[in-house]
Amino acid sequence: MRARLTLLVAATASLILLAFSIPMAILLRNSAAQHAVDSAQQEGQTLVSTVSSGDRAATQAAVESYNVAGLYPVTVFWPDGSVIGVDAPRSNAVELAAAGSSITAEADGGREVLFNVNVDGRAAVIRVYVSDDQLTAGVARSWLLLGAIALLLLGFGLLLAWRLAQVILVPLHDLAAVSHRLARGDLDARADAAGPAELRNVGTALNTLADRIRELLEAERERVADLSHRLRTPLTVLRLETEALGDHAQREPVERAVADVERAVNEAIRDARNPAQAGTCDAAAVVAERVEFWSALAEDTARECRVRLAPGPLPVSLSAADLAAAMDSLLANVFAHTPDGTAFEVRLVPRYESGATVDVADEGPGLPNLGVFQRGRSEGGSTGLGLDIAGRAAAASGGQLVFGQGPGGRGALIRLELG
Repeated sequence: MRARLTLLVAATASLILLAFSIPMAILLRNSAAQHAVDSAQQEGQTLVSTVSSGDRAATQAAVESYNVAGLYPVTVFWPDGSVIGVDAPRSNAVELAAAGSSITAEADGGREVLFNVNVDGRAAVIRVYVSDDQLTAGVARSWLLLGAIALLLLGFGLLLAWRLAQVILVPLHDLAAVSHRLARGDLDARADAAGPAELRNVGTALNTLADRIRELLEAERERVADLSHRLRTPLTVLRLETEALGDHAQREPVERAVADVERAVNEAIRDARNPAQAGTCDAAAVVAERVEFWSALAEDTARECRVRLAPGPLPVSLSAADLAAAMDSLLANVFAHTPDGTAFEVRLVPRYESGATVDVADEGPGLPNLGVFQRGRSEGGSTGLGLDIAGRAAAASGGQLVFGQGPGGRGALIRLELG
């Protein structure tokens, strides 16, 4: 933008300077020519009285004096055809001056200034010759000076444009940097009120927007924390009811489930009030732990659970809590959308460069319309958030969530690629 602004000023200034310089150059040339002609007329005018007296000797002496000391060659054409002074052709302009009045006419290599002089009733002509070099004397120097002034003005205009661009663009760059920081989640980024009034207004509006975003996010986090906190009361009741169970074999799995729910609620409250930064974990350990948890439910619903997990450690760019939530959403999807007795398989393999890939395949009816995997949409009466949670977890680690068909073209395959 700085280059375009400078180029625009350069083009505008050049047009203005050309519009000023060209007429000025022509005026300087015409003025120099007129000055030379005026000087020649003054020189010739001083000879009129001498020539009109008819004294040829005095005229001869005066003409020779002018031709020696003067700037312009002088010639006198007498009525009888004789010539005094510098040898010059008797041109048509001389004949016209002899028949009429004083004139100035073009001649070879310059101009001739002609005076009609009455000598005893007959017309003599005084010719003063001005060469082209004399007509343009000093013009080249004036043009050079005019060009130098134009270049100086153009340079000053470019310098002013460069400075103006800096005054405008530096605050613009700062505003862009603050916008990028806000887009990356740095809500402490604020713009400085600098530059022209319009840019200061934009900076103030951007700061107001950042403050509003912070307020909305804080309010949203508090609402999530409050909602999670409300779950603690029914969890407490559920724990008390579990402890009242007399059969230890029945009580133990229920207690583990209640503990898992309580852990999830506590993590939700903590994450809502103190959003965690991206972390890392061992995918092998997390996936194994969540598969073990869901295996108990698989036994209760007569599902065959096949597990093929690569040995760890398999580090991925995702926190253990986020990966556990993603795995829970994938496995819960199998239980929610396939009938009891449907077999499923969980595979964990390392990726080529880094990270890991988790496949959850089932032998159910297959994938419904892929639109159900959009956030908030579901055809099974659920919230429609589970697979979106897995997708966002994959994206946060630098991977992606892929949908396909299970082995042999049967059922569904959901692949969680983690970076």
